[in-house]
Amino acid sequence: MSGILLVMTNLPDAASAQKLIRQLVESGTAACVTQLAPGTSTYRWQEKIENACEIPLLIKTTQAAYPRLEALILASHPYELPEIIAVSVTAGLPAYLDWVSQATSPNLREE
Repeated sequence: MSGILLVMTNLPDAASAQKLIRQLVESGTAACVTQLAPGTSTYRWQEKIENACEIPLLIKTTQAAYPRLEALILASHPYELPEIIAVSVTAGLPAYLDWVSQATSPNLREE
C-alpha cells in the first residue's frame, strides 16, 4: 500500500515501556505507539524454557522510518535480544495511513 508498518516489541515493565514509547514518538520514528496489557511470554532462551511478564507495544511507522526506529529500540531496549517484528500494512483507512506517513516524515522534525 503506502509503506506503512506495524512493529511489535515487548518490554519487561511499564517504566521501560513508557521510556521507549516517549523516545519513539518524540523522535518522529513512530506516529503512534499502543501499549497493551501485560501478558506472559514463554520462550526458549539459552537452552532453558523461560516465562516472563511483558508489556507489548504496537508501533505504527513507515518503511522509510523503520531503520531509525530499529536503531532506537536496539539502543534503549533492556533485553540482550529484543523482539522487533515488522508487518506490512496492506489496507487501512487512507486518512489514518496518510497521517502515519506525515507524522514520521523527517521533514516535520525540522523546526
